[in-house]
Amino acid sequence: MSSEDVLKSASTLASYNVLLQVMFRVLTFLLNAFTLRFVSKELIGVVNVRLMLLYSTLVFLSREAFRRACLSSEGAGQIPVGLFTKILCVWWWVLQAPDPQSIPHYVPAVGLFCLAALTELLAEPLWVLAHAHMFVRLKVIAESLAMIAKCLVTVVMVVSAPQWGLYIFSAAQCVYAGFLLLCYVLYFIHFLGSEEAESKLFPVSHITDLLPSRPLLNWKLTTLTWSFFKQSFLKQILTEGERYVMTFLNVLNFGDQGVYDIINNLGSMVARFLFLPIEESFYVFFAKVLERGRDVRHQKQEEVSMAAEVLECLLKLVLLIGLIIAVFGYAYSHLALDIYGGELLSSGAGPALLRCYSCYVLLLAINGVTECFVFAAMSKEEVDRYNLVMLGLSASFLLLSYWLTWMLGGIGFILANCCNMALRIIHSIVYIHGYFLQSEYTPLWGLRPHSAVIIALGVSSILTACSESMFCCDGGWLLRLVHVAVGAVCLLGVVVTVFFTETRLVQFVRTQLLPKYSKKHT
Repeated sequence: MSSEDVLKSASTLASYNVLLQVMFRVLTFLLNAFTLRFVSKELIGVVNVRLMLLYSTLVFLSREAFRRACLSSEGAGQIPVGLFTKILCVWWWVLQAPDPQSIPHYVPAVGLFCLAALTELLAEPLWVLAHAHMFVRLKVIAESLAMIAKCLVTVVMVVSAPQWGLYIFSAAQCVYAGFLLLCYVLYFIHFLGSEEAESKLFPVSHITDLLPSRPLLNWKLTTLTWSFFKQSFLKQILTEGERYVMTFLNVLNFGDQGVYDIINNLGSMVARFLFLPIEESFYVFFAKVLERGRDVRHQKQEEVSMAAEVLECLLKLVLLIGLIIAVFGYAYSHLALDIYGGELLSSGAGPALLRCYSCYVLLLAINGVTECFVFAAMSKEEVDRYNLVMLGLSASFLLLSYWLTWMLGGIGFILANCCNMALRIIHSIVYIHGYFLQSEYTPLWGLRPHSAVIIALGVSSILTACSESMFCCDGGWLLRLVHVAVGAVCLLGVVVTVFFTETRLVQFVRTQLLPKYSKKHT
């Protein structure tokens, strides 16, 4: 396969992966909204936090390093089927179990989730073969069918037998893993008997060639796998740090864990769908326009000017979007959660969590743009040093999250995230200020919105807060609609104010963002 073909296949795979992630998020969003009407928040907490953390830990640590090593090596090596399964199973079993009266069947559910993880790991040899030979559609089809099957099983069992509790979600996870394995096996059984496999001189002639055999130790591959494993272990700890703190330190009860997990998923959808495409697209722009690691005075000034202007407009854009989310999120969190999950979410700490998360989204938006510029402009040595800074920030985040959550409950996790994100923003702002210090450009002015916009947001905050106290959310749907109408009018006022005061930003959106996204969808 030529380099051009590899690049084309990799680009296609990346696009499919994005679509797959969007589909998973949407299905999870809808599935949670449905199941919340039938199960308790304690059950959601056990499933979404503890059992899914067990599942993701087993699968990730057992395969991630081997995937990367096998795809980087000439030989496929021996694929594991659960290196840490027994150890983690025993560890999870001795954790504080839920009350068997409210959450029965916990121990069997742990075993079934481990079985599902082992089932998914059985597909690893096929997954490596598929990715090594760029079968880009196979993953999308297999995971899509598996996810749809999981959702159908969950919905049917929740409606017909809600008293089964954890058995419902355990069975659904086993169905997901089984469908995934079945799709890969059926595809390769069909493919290996075809003329296409013979013409490509495929390294495997029959599906039985992938069954366990006498292992041959490859020291080069083993060393590479160990290096990748250390990276994967750290990545897993940092990615799932909040859930590990919840699970091992018992800072929240299962009901609060369930509510926090749902709020976190709701908030992260905004960041993933709205801000991530902007960050990814303009990281590529900055990386192409700027010469990495070179002083701003020794680069083409036209390109530096363009980068500074774009950075300023992007900062202004995400700042305004984040401020709008923070302002309106405060007054509409209760209503949104009541519509999405009913009284289960809208009562208790749910609205306060979502209000705090709305402010966290503002920090996420600013950090995404500042870091996308910083990573594009930094030299390799600066990136390596920053990775050490990130490691220190992540460790401090875990300690801070434990302390704040012990004092404040679920809000403590969000405040710890806010502190971590604020420190990263400060680091990036200092770098950007130093980067443009010897030039005439000041892109950080993008973090200063027009005073009229600030006034409009302040007035909207007061009006919507008063509207919430008067009309929402116990007076029926008519008063809820009045509350929504007040918010719509305030939002329109903010948008009109932005349109007439932030003319440079409006021009940037018209000429740069809208054409970019219209081309993507045509």
